[in-house]
Amino acid sequence: MTQPGAENAAGASDPDGQGAPQDAEAPGAGTATNDPNGTEAGAAEAPAEGGADAQVAELTEALQRERAQFVNFRRRSAEEYKQATAAGKQRLAEKLLPILDDIDRAREHGHLEDGPLKAFADKLGDVLAGEQVVKFGAPGDAFDPELHEAIQNDATGSDLVIGQALRPGYRLGEKVIRHAMVTVTDAAPSTDAAPSGAAADDPQAGVPAQADNP
Repeated sequence: MTQPGAENAAGASDPDGQGAPQDAEAPGAGTATNDPNGTEAGAAEAPAEGGADAQVAELTEALQRERAQFVNFRRRSAEEYKQATAAGKQRLAEKLLPILDDIDRAREHGHLEDGPLKAFADKLGDVLAGEQVVKFGAPGDAFDPELHEAIQNDATGSDLVIGQALRPGYRLGEKVIRHAMVTVTDAAPSTDAAPSGAAADDPQAGVPAQADNP
C-alpha cells in the first residue's frame, strides 16, 4: 500500500509526470551540435581552390609574357650590336682608303721593295684582310657594273674586261665600300685557235698513217 507522502514526493520530482529524462537527445543531434559549420566549410572550400587556380594561371601567363619580352630584347640588342660593329668597321675602312691608295702608288714606283715602309704596308694589309677588307678591280678582270665604274669604254664587242684600273675598289665582307674606277676594253681572243701554216693547208695533217701490210 503506497503512502500518500511517497506519491507526492514522486510528483514533486517529476512535475510533468514523465519518467524519461528531459536531457535525452535525438539520434544525430550530437554531430550537428559538435560541427555546426561543417557543411558551410565544405561549400566554401571549392570556391577558394578555384580562385587559387585562376591566380596561378594568371601569374604563369604574366611570367611567360615577361620571358618572351626578354628574349625579344636580347635578340634586338644582339642585332643592334652587330649593326653598330659593322658600321664602325666600315667607317674605319673608308678612312684608311686614301692611305691604301698612297701605298699602292708607292709600290708602283718601287718604293716598297724593302725597308720599314714595306713592313708597315704588309702588316696593314694583313690587318685589313683579317677584317675582310678586300681589294678588287685588276686589269683583265671581267667588267661588272655592280663593282666597277667605267670612265672610258673602248670595247666594240660584248665580252668586256677591265683595260686599266685607275683606282681599285674595296669590299668589306660582301658590301662594296668603294667602286673601282676603270677603263673597259674587249677581252683578248681565245688562244685555242685552229692550227696555221702548212698544218692548216694540209687536210691530211694530223691523220695517223696506216701501217703497210706485210
